[in-house]
Amino acid sequence: MIFDKVTRRHFFFGGLLAGAVPLAGFGSEPSLKALGYKSPNEKLNIASIGAGGKASSDIDACAETENIVALCDVDDKRAAKTYDKYPHATRYKDFRVMLDKEAGNIDAVIVAIPDHMHASAALQAMQRGKHVYVQKPLAHTVWECRELLKAAEKYGVATQMGNQGYSNEGTRQCAEMVWSGVIGNVTEVHAWTNRPAWPQGLTDVPASSPVPGWLDWDLWQGVAKERPYSDDYLPFTWRGFYDYGSGALGDMACHILGAPNMALGLLSPSAVECISQEGKSSEYFPAKSVVRFEFPARGGLPPVNVYWYDAMREDQPTFPKAPANEMLGDLPRSRRGIAASGLKPKERQIQGGVFTEEFFTPLPTPPPTPRPPQRPMDARERKNAEWIGLIGKGTNGSLLVGDKGMITTGTYGEWTRLLPVQKMRDYEFPPEFLPRSPGHYRDWIRACKGGVPACSNFSVSAPFTEWIALGALATKLNTRLEWDCNAMRITNSEEANALLKPFVRKGWELA
Repeated sequence: MIFDKVTRRHFFFGGLLAGAVPLAGFGSEPSLKALGYKSPNEKLNIASIGAGGKASSDIDACAETENIVALCDVDDKRAAKTYDKYPHATRYKDFRVMLDKEAGNIDAVIVAIPDHMHASAALQAMQRGKHVYVQKPLAHTVWECRELLKAAEKYGVATQMGNQGYSNEGTRQCAEMVWSGVIGNVTEVHAWTNRPAWPQGLTDVPASSPVPGWLDWDLWQGVAKERPYSDDYLPFTWRGFYDYGSGALGDMACHILGAPNMALGLLSPSAVECISQEGKSSEYFPAKSVVRFEFPARGGLPPVNVYWYDAMREDQPTFPKAPANEMLGDLPRSRRGIAASGLKPKERQIQGGVFTEEFFTPLPTPPPTPRPPQRPMDARERKNAEWIGLIGKGTNGSLLVGDKGMITTGTYGEWTRLLPVQKMRDYEFPPEFLPRSPGHYRDWIRACKGGVPACSNFSVSAPFTEWIALGALATKLNTRLEWDCNAMRITNSEEANALLKPFVRKGWELA
């Protein structure tokens, strides 16, 4: 059933998306003084659990307007550049020590460390009344997602998950286009990624290595089962290990499935099934997999199946019902610059851009860009570079299939467009219904200062991450899971039920 445009939008916003969109909307502007907390003109004192890798860009984005007062990392080598950049920030290795010593000096905490430690760090920060920004995926297990949501509600802190695409213009356009009825009822979604860009599907236990002097391996392991250090875990290959990461699904689905999640209100699946995989392993996620999430009818919407494909490195993926020879997902890099030139207003954008008719402009062939001389790499660096190079192969994106048409989006919900793409020549996007975000980090910072909840606060991101964690579990067990959301129980597998909660090493108990 398709409602008229106004009725349909209010139906989604008021009912179906109650668990997927903040009640105050995205980025609406209340009186911050009336809400209390800090004046928006005052600066937050922010600490970061994690300083190297992805944490560095989170820190830099917040430092544009706020104070960075404390930094914590177990890896001195990875954190070195950030330490140098913020010399006045106090440094720590153990975040528990930092949270105790800096309790009276910090307002908010960034958590950007491996997946298995997200919940431990964020819970302890919230228990001390600190606002938290937690990198995606929000948590490693279903139980942890629920505990983080309960803690956010109990302690009344501002929260945000680091899936930047949830703040993008294109993600909101996707939702508004679907709600307008332009593609009819959506019963099928295909989402894909070229990840992993790290080893997966290997059968051998990683060989142990001497612990380097710049790393505290015991603190790095945290809640996880104790095991010998291996060079194969760092700096980013931990993502492929069951004990530490969530595979390509956990790494990328919070980005790529953000637009479908918002547009379709994908509250909780009734079943999740790993329908194929290559490279079964007792230690690693598989080298390649396809997962199907089965969502029941929601409000006036029909059931929908969401298919996830990883390690898809074809230049042009194809799916059932998709029109032949159409560009799906991300635009080629040569097109992205032209499309980005039409962004208005630019301050709304986080990553990527909005589709414009400039897509149809013929492209000049740019001269090749000379590369500066590269220093020689050792064997380990060459191995890592080879894997990282896979990010340049294939695309990422999503395809929403309706009974009247199709929509495709890029990695972060950008370049949202109808298919065939020729329909975009004369297409006018629906009037804006969802308020726009001022930027992913600004969204959270404003919430910390008493503003409306950030767009991916835990009431949105915890249920979203929960069903992605179920997908990772189905992939690990290579099976089908029947899910009772209300009971937080898998009804057809006791083995899977035992894995809904994390293993927690003595001394790291999650209270």
